[in-house]
Amino acid sequence: MKAVQKKRVVRLSSGTLALCAVVSAAAFTSTASAEGSLSFGSVHAAPQLSPGTLITAHNLTESAALPSAAKNERITYLSQSASGEPILVSGVVAIPKTPAPAGGWPVVSWAHGTTGVADACAPSADTPKGPVHDYLSGVDQTLDKWVANGYVVVQTDFEGLGTPGGHPYMNGTSAANTVTDVVRAARQVDPSVGKDWFAMGHSQGGQAAVFTAALGQDRASELNLKGAVSVAPGNGTAKIPELVSSGNAAMSGAVPFVPVILLGVQAADPSIIGEDLLSDEAQPLLEAARTGCLAAVRAVPPIPVNQIFRAGADLTALTANLNKQELATVTPEVPTLFAQGTADVLVSVGSTTGAVKDFCSKGSEIEFKTYEGADHRGAIGASYDDALDFTTRMLAGQAVNPGACWPVSGTDAA
Repeated sequence: MKAVQKKRVVRLSSGTLALCAVVSAAAFTSTASAEGSLSFGSVHAAPQLSPGTLITAHNLTESAALPSAAKNERITYLSQSASGEPILVSGVVAIPKTPAPAGGWPVVSWAHGTTGVADACAPSADTPKGPVHDYLSGVDQTLDKWVANGYVVVQTDFEGLGTPGGHPYMNGTSAANTVTDVVRAARQVDPSVGKDWFAMGHSQGGQAAVFTAALGQDRASELNLKGAVSVAPGNGTAKIPELVSSGNAAMSGAVPFVPVILLGVQAADPSIIGEDLLSDEAQPLLEAARTGCLAAVRAVPPIPVNQIFRAGADLTALTANLNKQELATVTPEVPTLFAQGTADVLVSVGSTTGAVKDFCSKGSEIEFKTYEGADHRGAIGASYDDALDFTTRMLAGQAVNPGACWPVSGTDAA
């Protein structure tokens, strides 16, 4: 086995995959902090070492547990990295209290928004004093509604968050792999987990949901991907470094995302080195992002926008990598609902409208709802009723609503 020791990056060869996965989980457990413990419990037998194989699971009682669930399990499972290598991924499975219908409970595979790239930012390790609890606690209120309504809710931490390796932030292929494979793993947690499932997500996770809508059914043809729900999907990330590099003072709000973007791209392509692109004054941003979450990056003393990147920094490779992650590079192959708040200052209505128009022109089955006055986070809760209506109709085999390829005010507008 060949192991690269950089943020505990572990690459697993086929001949020793099971052993390495278990050892990696155990090694990480032994180094986790008490407050943000990522102990994963018992090791499951793995007769077939394929994507979605469940490796470990244990009962979850911390903040990431959904209160309406009969059972919450923190798990690790196998998936594939951005480059197609086997990786260990962590996540959560919440099983409903309601009796399983014929064919099993339908599944919501939730992809979280931006938390950061450090292990401390893994949602499955959330605690009341955790670094991203303010965001995750609000999301969990909506996810709890799903499990109360008879859906299994699974949540991936994504590649490299809480498990060995770097997190390739906004890498659509990696995200789609982990969002899909956690559904496979959930079916090993409880035999009543069904084959019908939906990809859902917010912000970074909204982009992941779109990539999953394009790639998920082919990846797991044994399952039935019935649709996707994308809330305020991240898009246009490729423009951020160039706009910040231009010194545009209006981009000051995007500065905390710069080190996250740089470290995320470097995780997928080690030839792109963040330290070489940022100025000496901006190096503390990278250090904060390596060990902390967005709040830690935002706590770094302000640095003028025109001093973030080194003078003459070549952003060509960085931008090329990010361009491959834009929504326009894929086409949803299953019905997809887009939800967008009108007061969102992080993902604009115009950005999501442009993506919807592009997908409509490609012939994708699209529904689009907007929520008056809802901000970036507020769109999650505001869109719940429409998302539930959408999944109910898709499970019943109905078509998307006709004429849905333009914004329609949501039934639950904030």
